[in-house]
Formats: sequence, C-alpha cells, structure tokens
Amino acid sequence: MKRLVGFFAIALVGGLTALALNHFFFSSNSEPRSFEERQQVRFANQEALSGDAINFVDVAERATPTVVHIKTTIEAASTPPDMFDPFGFFNNPGMQAPQQQGSGSGVLITNDGYIATNNHVIDGASKIEVVLNDKRSYTAELIGKDPETDLALLKIEEKGLNFLSFGNSDELRIGEWVIAVGNPFNLTSTVTAGIVSAKGRNINLLRQNGGEWAIENFIQTDAAVNPGNSGGALVNTRGELVGINTAIASRTGSYAGYAFAIPVNLAKKILDDLLKYGEVKRAVLGVRIQDITAELADEKGIRDLEGVYIPEVVKDGAADKAGVKDGDIILSINGTKLNKASELQEEISKFYPGDKVKLKLIRDGKEIEKEVTLRSKEGDTKVVTEVKREEKEAFGATFENLSRDEKLNLKVRNGVRLSKVKKGPFADKGISEGFIITHIDKKRVYTTQDVVSQLKAKSGTILVEGVLPNGESEAYALRLPEQP
Repeated sequence: MKRLVGFFAIALVGGLTALALNHFFFSSNSEPRSFEERQQVRFANQEALSGDAINFVDVAERATPTVVHIKTTIEAASTPPDMFDPFGFFNNPGMQAPQQQGSGSGVLITNDGYIATNNHVIDGASKIEVVLNDKRSYTAELIGKDPETDLALLKIEEKGLNFLSFGNSDELRIGEWVIAVGNPFNLTSTVTAGIVSAKGRNINLLRQNGGEWAIENFIQTDAAVNPGNSGGALVNTRGELVGINTAIASRTGSYAGYAFAIPVNLAKKILDDLLKYGEVKRAVLGVRIQDITAELADEKGIRDLEGVYIPEVVKDGAADKAGVKDGDIILSINGTKLNKASELQEEISKFYPGDKVKLKLIRDGKEIEKEVTLRSKEGDTKVVTEVKREEKEAFGATFENLSRDEKLNLKVRNGVRLSKVKKGPFADKGISEGFIITHIDKKRVYTTQDVVSQLKAKSGTILVEGVLPNGESEAYALRLPEQP
C-alpha cells in the first residue's frame, strides 16, 4: 500500500510539473521570441540525425515533407537570362503577359505554418498558394519580406506540420555533403545532393538589383538546382536546415554547376524581425569595406592579408564615434575572425541598433580594440518597435494589409484595409477609412497588390464587398474611370 501511495505521489508531482511547464511555455506572457526558441521549446518534435555516416535516404525522408511548393499570381515581367539569375518562377523569359503564374519553393520552420522563402519568389504576387508535400493546399499570408537579403516570411493556417530545425551554417565545412530540396520546373519534392564548394560568396546579385543595403555571404554548392528551387532547403547530413537556396550561376537560366544559398545563421535574425516588426531592424557599423587582396596590400603597405580593410569611415557614424579611422583593418567582431567583406556584413546583420560590439583592429601595424555602439541607417541607437505595414495607392485611396490577428478578430479569411480616402471613386461613394475589402466583383482579394491589380484592370461599375470596422458586412457599387 505504501508503495502504491508512493507511485501515486510521484505521478502527481510529475503531472503538476508538466502543467507548470506547459503554463510557462504556452502562456501568452512567455511566448518564445524567436523561431529558434519556437523550434527548441514549443514545437520540438525531432532529434537531429547523427550525421556520422552519409545517409541521404534518412535526410531526404526528414526534409522532403517540410519543403512546400509555392504558386503565385504575379504581374507581367520581362526577364532575359542572366549570368546570375534568381532561379524562381519565370515561365516565359523575355515575354510579356497580362498575368503570370509563378512557381518556387519554401521551407516550413515551425509546426504551425511559418514558411521561409525568397523575396523574389513572392515579389509582386497578388495571391500566394502553398501546396504541401501531401498535396494539401492553402492560401498564404505574407508576413514580411526583405529585398536586401532576398528573404520572405509566409504563414498558413495549420498545425501539426513537419518542419526543419535550424542547423549552424557557420560550422559548415568546404567539402561537406548537403542536399537541396525544392520544386524545379514544377517537379515537386525533388532532392539532389552535392558538397559545399565554397563559403562567403558575394556574387553582387542583390546589390545590382537595387539593394543598397544588400548582404551577400552565400554558401556555394554543386547540388543541382534549377528554376523553381528558389526558397527551398539546403540541408546537412544531420537533417538540419543550413541554407535557403537562392541563385544559380548560369548563362542559360538553368543549372550549370553551381548554386548559392543564404546561410541560415543570417536568415534566422531576418525572419525573426519580419515576424516581430514586419521589416528588418538593421544595425550599421558606418564604414566602407573591401577585401584585402595582394594588390591592395602592396598599395597600402599591409603586411598580412588577414581581415577586412576600411577605406573610409562615415562621418558621425557608429565607427567614427568609437574612434575607428580610415585605413584600419578589422580582424574580428566579438572574437569572430573575419577575412572577407561579406563575412563582416553577415556578422553585423546579427545585431540590432544600440548593441555594442568589440572590434579587433590593425592600425599602423599594431593591434588595438574598439567598442562600437551600432546605429540604424537613420543614425538611431534604439529599435523602433512599431510594426511597418505595406501600403499601396490607387484611385485616391490607400490600402494596407491586415495582420493575422486582425483577420481572426474580424472573422474574415482574407481582406485589405482602406487606410486613407482622398478624392476619387471611394470618396465619392462615401466609403470611410477602416473598411475591409474582401471581394472585388465577387473575386477574393488577399493583399494590397491584389486590390491595386484588380482595380487597375477594370473600368466602369464594379462591386466592392467587405466588412465595416464593427464587423458588419457591406457592399458598394463603385464607378471607376475609363482606363487609358
């Protein structure tokens, strides 16, 4: 009897402990702040494979269910083949069309439907469809995007999904086996294998496409990837996500031997920011940087080829205020050694404005240290926590996307808010700010791009349906001007 009571007491204590842990981890006040915390605490359902022996079968079985097929409806595009063409979704390069169907890939990073992908996969899309490996289909919500790293975060409404845990891309070694999973040429759930052929590659892809603050520190692999692989997973032999496949080196637009992936250690902070703020909160060191080549070393009288050279310090920037000078060489940040400008960019990208970092420098042949308080692009040392919303304008009205919580509160599956109303057909009809547009001519609208595209494609009388701020349904007949 005493033994039975003892067992009961142990079970009771265990149950109370489980309830306490459940309350701690699942209460709204202790919501994990990052995707890494979500994977480790809230949604952990898998252990890493050993990685000791090469077993592509186990890795493929782990990774394939976590990679999704992304289908988009996008505006017309003209994209001739390029040496470094993002291999996302162009079905007819160089051709013009009223609408175009896009195809790419994405990676589930939590079991409740958060998906990492490339910005160029969803850029300009009026509708984003996500198809799982088991053929289930969902309309995705765009949480945020970052052209400077070519990353985007999506969300679908589902639970209990397979997801890929983050690995450590800094620990990848040249020659290490990796597999790429994606949907090339609409061939779903395709797995290819290769090795890490280089790290820290800067192919000047994002900057030449207009990214002033572009960060490129790609993992280069020889795993075969093609159009449609964009946004898919690069996975190590432990079954962990180490990169997001992004670009290929090709003169034809198809695989020609090398592919490039965004390191997951860079992607984690970007994705966390997109979830929290809707945009990336970037820290800036305030220097121009360049790799140290033999030619530069001869020109500047540099003894060793280690580190990153600073040809110019931005006046009144973070580095300037800390005493960093033109001609200094950065050897490390917080103990992390640097040998390429791209490595420095990635390392700084992990911090927020206001964070302090320790730089080890070479000046006049001597090692010195400086502590720098990083700043934002605007020069601030504080993170503005206000969530940024994407806005678009048409016919005197401004539209903004809804958050997932707002959709749940309004009990709508889709919709776009009318945030500002000036002179035009919306004002003429007396539609007030705050109205949620859910349908135009009986067709659902999902994003601001969707609304603007539909409005600009129409003329004459149209039917706009939606929900008032108080939750009541309403419909208006608008008369749009004739399109030129």
